[in-house]
Amino acid sequence: MTAQAGDSGTAATNARTATPEPLYGGRAPRRVTVRDIAAAKARGERWPMLTAYDALTARVFDDAGIPVLLVGDSAGMVVYGHDTTIPVTVDDLLPLTAAVVRGTRRAMVVADLPFGSYQGSPQAALAAATRFLKEAGAHAVKLEGGHRVLRQVEDLVAAGIPVMAHLGLTPQSVNAFGGYRVQGRGEDGEQLLHDAKALQAAGAFSVVLEAVPADLASRVTASLSIPTIGIGAGPDCDAQVLVWQDMAGLSPRTPKFVRRYADVGGVLREAARSFAEEVASGRFPGEEHSYR
Repeated sequence: MTAQAGDSGTAATNARTATPEPLYGGRAPRRVTVRDIAAAKARGERWPMLTAYDALTARVFDDAGIPVLLVGDSAGMVVYGHDTTIPVTVDDLLPLTAAVVRGTRRAMVVADLPFGSYQGSPQAALAAATRFLKEAGAHAVKLEGGHRVLRQVEDLVAAGIPVMAHLGLTPQSVNAFGGYRVQGRGEDGEQLLHDAKALQAAGAFSVVLEAVPADLASRVTASLSIPTIGIGAGPDCDAQVLVWQDMAGLSPRTPKFVRRYADVGGVLREAARSFAEEVASGRFPGEEHSYR
């Protein structure tokens, strides 16, 4: 069958006028990009983000339609058993990031730049971020801080590396904060708002707001053209993120802002006990689990 002259133009028009796929739950066979995230902000669409640190869990979240997965330096606690994120290195996070990328087909995978890998200079930031994109296949990086990292953000974006910013309670600064405390109250809120606008101007495609008053997060969200991603920042952010082990009930202790959506810890504990009891009693393995 021969195509008519107007067919291609009609197809193009239909593509332009088609209802855009939602960021959460979309099924297009391609990766989510910063353009998709910007479009969701323009539509007023809210979306979820979770952490991930391995291929199997990442595949589950990808199949669930989660559009953005963060390989967070929270791996310091939930993977490596540290008390804070500070000991984590680039070499610690690279294999985790690569695993998450391999386990997903659609989700944008964002890699945290760990403490000490970017604060020293824009050159250090570019070197660390480049490794995550080249060696692990990450699609973007995240870094913490406001005005002190503007040059790093500018240089990374100029190099073609999408940057997710992070304000409020920035865990890599826990020692300077004197603990995990709410940030941005009083006059500090104006500085946070100023930092958010400056990060947007520097080219960040989104900004995480962690442990800040809900009314401040609402103001920041309304003031920016890029999306805000809340974690302990109230209901008015464009997106919400949680550490998956907190969300799923695997972590033994969780902050106030976490809601547990499952008891994965309890399920695993019961599975381990059932396995152990069957081994001890001789019921496992049975004939159906044995070769002849």
